[in-house]
Amino acid sequence: MKKVILLVLTITVLITACGPGNNGELVGVPGRKKFFEPEPFEMAFIPAGNFITGPSDQDAMFAMNSVSRSVTIDAFWMDQTEITNNKYRQFVYWVRDSIMRTMLGEAAIEGFQFYRVDEEGVEYDPPVLNWDEEIDLEVPEIRDELEEMYYSERDRFNNKKQIDVRKLNYSYFWVDYKQAAKAKYDPSTSDYEGQVQDLDGNVTDVTGRSDFIMEDEVNVYPDTLAWIRDFTYSYNEPHATIYFWHPSFDDYPVVGVTWKQATAFSVWRTDFMNSALRAEGMVDVQNYRLPLETEWEYAARGGLDLSMYPWGGPYTRNYEGCFLANFKPLRGNYIDDGAAYTAAVASYEPNEFGLYDMAGNVAEWTSSAYHPSSYIFSHDLNPDYKYNAKPDDDGIFKRKVIRGGSWKDIGYFLQVSTRDYEFQDSAKCFIGFRNVRSYIGVE
Repeated sequence: MKKVILLVLTITVLITACGPGNNGELVGVPGRKKFFEPEPFEMAFIPAGNFITGPSDQDAMFAMNSVSRSVTIDAFWMDQTEITNNKYRQFVYWVRDSIMRTMLGEAAIEGFQFYRVDEEGVEYDPPVLNWDEEIDLEVPEIRDELEEMYYSERDRFNNKKQIDVRKLNYSYFWVDYKQAAKAKYDPSTSDYEGQVQDLDGNVTDVTGRSDFIMEDEVNVYPDTLAWIRDFTYSYNEPHATIYFWHPSFDDYPVVGVTWKQATAFSVWRTDFMNSALRAEGMVDVQNYRLPLETEWEYAARGGLDLSMYPWGGPYTRNYEGCFLANFKPLRGNYIDDGAAYTAAVASYEPNEFGLYDMAGNVAEWTSSAYHPSSYIFSHDLNPDYKYNAKPDDDGIFKRKVIRGGSWKDIGYFLQVSTRDYEFQDSAKCFIGFRNVRSYIGVE
C-alpha cells in the first residue's frame, strides 16, 4: 500500500514538473487575466493621433512663442469638464478627516479605534487609518482632542466655530523618473553614478532608489481672497465669501488653486482610486495628472485640423448670434455671453471629443513649464517640457503653461493655439484645471 501511495506521488510530481507549463516552449506566465480598461467616470476618450500644433491664424499679440509643427499624441482620458468646487471639496474634506483621524489615533481614546488593527488586535506599523470609525464630536474626549483644528476664540467671527484651513496640509510623494533615467547603476560595484536634486535645490550623489522619491507638502484650501486680490476698484466680496462653499456653486469650476495644489489633487485622486481598486482585488490604473500642453491643445481641437476655436469655426458666435463660450466680449459686456463671472460647467456645447469649456469659463493649468522656445526643442512625440522650480528660483523658472482663456479674457485667449502662463505658486480667480489619465487599454 505504501508503494502505491509513493508511486502516485511520483506521478503527480512528474506531471506538475513536465506538464504544459514546462515543456521547453515559451508560453508566458499562466493565469494572467486579460485587461480592458473601463470608461472612467465623466471622462472622455481622446484617441491617439497627429495634429499641427501652433497658430491657426495670425499672431495678433506678436508673442512669437509658438510655431506650427507636426506632433503625435498618445491616447488618453480627459475630464469632460473642469474640476468643480464640489469635486475639489471632496479632496479638502478627505485631508481634513485624515488629519483628524491621525490625531485621534495617536490619542488612543478608549472605546474608539481610529487606527486599523490586524486579526490579533495589533495596530499596523506604520499605522493605517480606520475610516469605518465615526468621528463623534458629541464625545467630550474627541471634541477636546480636535480643538486645535479650529480657529482660536480670538480669530472667530461672530463666535462661530470653524475649521482652521491653515491646518489642511497634504503630504504626498512621487517618483522623479526623469532624474532616475539619468543615473547609471554599476552591477559590479552595486553603486550608482550620477547626482539628484531635491525640491529644495540640494544636490547629492545617487545612492539608491529612494533618492528619486520626492516629497512635498501643500495646503489644499483654495485662496478665496483671489477674487478680491486679482481686481482693484472692483466689488467681488460676495464671490470671495461664498463661491467655494455655497451649494449654489457646487457645479462651478474651482478657482483660486495654485499649480502645486492642482498637482497634489492629481496625486490624491490617483491614490484614492487605486485604494478602492486594491480593496476589490483589481489592478491599479495609470496616474491622474495635469495634461501636457500639447495634449491639452490636441484635445481642445477636437480632431478638427487647423481649427481656431474648439468648435471649429473662426467666430465666437453661432448662426443665431449667441456666444459659444464664457469670456469677455464687446469691450466689457461680460453678461452678453450668459455669465458675468464663471458659469456652471457644461453650460456651453462640447467639442467633437465631448469636452466642455475648452475655451473660456476658466483658464486651465497644464503640467508643462513655460518656455517661449519649447515648441522648437521639444520632441515631436508626446512633447513634454518640465522644470521642478526650487523655492529660491527666480520667477521666470516658476512659470507654468495655462490654456483656454477665461471669463475675464478677450477672444484671442480662447483660441486653441494661444499660449499663456502663470506662476506655479499663484492662485487666481480665473484659473482652474482638469485631469487626464494615460490610456492603457487595447485600442
